[in-house]
Amino acid sequence: MNIEKQQKWDQRYRQQADQDTSACAVLQQYQHLLPSQGRALDLACGLGGNALLLAEKGLDAEAWDISSVGLGQLNKIAEARQLSIACQLRDVEQQPPEQSLFDVICVSYFLHRESCQQLVSALKPNGLLFYQTFNVDNKNGPSNPKFVLARNELLSLFADLEVISYLENDRSQLNGQSWLVARRR
Repeated sequence: MNIEKQQKWDQRYRQQADQDTSACAVLQQYQHLLPSQGRALDLACGLGGNALLLAEKGLDAEAWDISSVGLGQLNKIAEARQLSIACQLRDVEQQPPEQSLFDVICVSYFLHRESCQQLVSALKPNGLLFYQTFNVDNKNGPSNPKFVLARNELLSLFADLEVISYLENDRSQLNGQSWLVARRR
């Protein structure tokens, strides 16, 4: 596990304990596509807004993150809402999910291009991917090109999936962000 990265995120969650725990826009907008049951993953979950929504929808939700502080806060929120979420302290860059485990994977505000094909493989047949993160037009997110998408890049990173919805830079919903909803064939 990358201890330096873990400490960075732990510190951020300690300083911002009252952060919004809403699910990302793409998951909120397309939650009607979620199956009524199955296994779901909120990858690099932070405070777990996506995992909370997935659990509320009746899925067996898992939340993976490098920050024990973020996961601890998620556990408290889930307990208060009487939701069951399996939290796992995990460096997802070094330990991506295994093959054919999940009916749903949700990723928001995290980009590790090297793991994208492993995410595709981690979906079961007909599994859904919800992905939303910053692109090169963002003004409020990261500036390092390693952490921002090029225009239309999500489409190429997940070319093996069937696209259900793709949106980029829509001023009413996504300013400087891209989102993708796609299904494994």
